[in-house]
Amino acid sequence: MNTIKHTIFIFTLFIAWGCRNPDVAQNKDNSFTAVFYNVENLYDNYDDPLIDDSEYLPQSEKKWDEEKYRKKLNDLARVLSRINREELPEIIGLCEVENETVVDDLAKTAALKKGRYKIVHYNSPDARGIDVALIYRPDEFAVVSHRAIPVTLPGRKRPTTRDILYVAGKMTNGEMLHVFINHWPSRTEGMLQSEPNRIAAANVLKHVTDSLLQKNSDTKILIMGDMNDAPDNKSLRETLAAAHPDERQHPCLVNLMYPAHRRGEGSYNYRGSWDMLDNIIVSSALFDDKGFHIEGGEGFVFSEKWMTYTNQQGQDVPNRTYAGPRYIGGISDHFPVYCRLTR
Repeated sequence: MNTIKHTIFIFTLFIAWGCRNPDVAQNKDNSFTAVFYNVENLYDNYDDPLIDDSEYLPQSEKKWDEEKYRKKLNDLARVLSRINREELPEIIGLCEVENETVVDDLAKTAALKKGRYKIVHYNSPDARGIDVALIYRPDEFAVVSHRAIPVTLPGRKRPTTRDILYVAGKMTNGEMLHVFINHWPSRTEGMLQSEPNRIAAANVLKHVTDSLLQKNSDTKILIMGDMNDAPDNKSLRETLAAAHPDERQHPCLVNLMYPAHRRGEGSYNYRGSWDMLDNIIVSSALFDDKGFHIEGGEGFVFSEKWMTYTNQQGQDVPNRTYAGPRYIGGISDHFPVYCRLTR
């Protein structure tokens, strides 16, 4: 009898330990974590003749090799696994990935493999070959359909920038969630000069989301991405019409990163200035108390000290992988952003 009690006690301890293990992708059916991360040039170290990946090869000036590639994968996975200590995120949107192979390698790292993530990815028309992708836990998010939505920029006859990735799937309570992963055109040409390109991307996204909301004003929409614009810039505030949570109506789109932006926080730091370039936007239906809804009413920037370096202004900013051709060994020049849903 004592032997049986001892066995039961040991078994109970084992189960309890497993539930507290942060590496275990547990089923928390009443919660749902969504993350977006610009992983900054996640390239493999093999030459793809169809894209311009010459900057990230072993023979390049950067000497991008297998060891550096694996370190970056493991560092990115460590970040993603620590955002929610109770369980791995249900969905993770990614941008600046070279191909499906690097996304698969990321999903199979030691820190993420227990999530048994599946992938949605399309090759984009971007000249450098960087794409957007979604990885998701099929036990928590059952994908129903997906497609790539092309974006044509002003003065161009065909798409030359990243597609918008659209994935529709069911959460554990049967509710449909419409997810859009974005990486809008950069500010390389200058913020104002390049603004029409981001407005073009916003118009494409607006057309699709308006169509969904016209069919059903209670449609649950989740938009994530590096928009290369802050919540109060024209592309997001006016074109997409994504409001501050305090200003929401129904139906409308709501930018969950607006509160953090107004507090002076950011996901990207340029020469000592913070900017909220990474945004999470939802439909107002995700603020009601029916089924899954936004926990805390806003989105968050995730950072820990080991992800950063201290700049000349004394700020802890994202530690990037390279500074020009010089290898630094950091993770990404962006912090990830995330939100939680609960029911």
